[in-house]
Amino acid sequence: MSEQMRVIPSADGIAKAAKAASKGKGLPPVHLWNPDFCGDLDMRIARDGTWFYLGTPIGRPELVRLFSTILRKDGDKYFLVTPVEKVGITVDDAPFVAVDFTVSGEGRDQTLTFATNLGDETTASAEMPIRVIRDPETGEPSPYVLVRANLEALIDRKSFYRLVDIGSHEPHEGEDWFGLWSSGQFFPIIPSAELG
Repeated sequence: MSEQMRVIPSADGIAKAAKAASKGKGLPPVHLWNPDFCGDLDMRIARDGTWFYLGTPIGRPELVRLFSTILRKDGDKYFLVTPVEKVGITVDDAPFVAVDFTVSGEGRDQTLTFATNLGDETTASAEMPIRVIRDPETGEPSPYVLVRANLEALIDRKSFYRLVDIGSHEPHEGEDWFGLWSSGQFFPIIPSAELG
């Protein structure tokens, strides 16, 4: 009786499986795939959106894009998932960076559509919210927008400054907040009282 050999995951193997699974239009249905966990891969997404493999930046944008299409977050952990493999990777902050946005409309009728560093687009709405976390020591804001199921983009600094220029003060949960409108939804950023 032969022992079954355990396959050690590799970036090349995952890329081949991802390419095979990604045939057709749209994103692969990673939420439907439940392969066995194969271990962790030495792959990391830095806070600035750079993908690393074995400590070296991945220099091929098309390969990074391919990996991003099979990314899934379960709980607090990130995985690359194909129909046959599930491997853990490290994400320093958010897996995407929102590098730009467009505005259509004004005020409550305004719509904000964000573009990520990997070519994804997402329109902020009740289903795709904007949220801001503030560093408890410095008060520095970290703004995010949901891109797809459990996967967020950190909104880059230049885009955040542009967003602040189009924000407004609105009542929210019993007090005035400075925030943003998109798709009929108000997203609070900071209590108005803290802005003086």
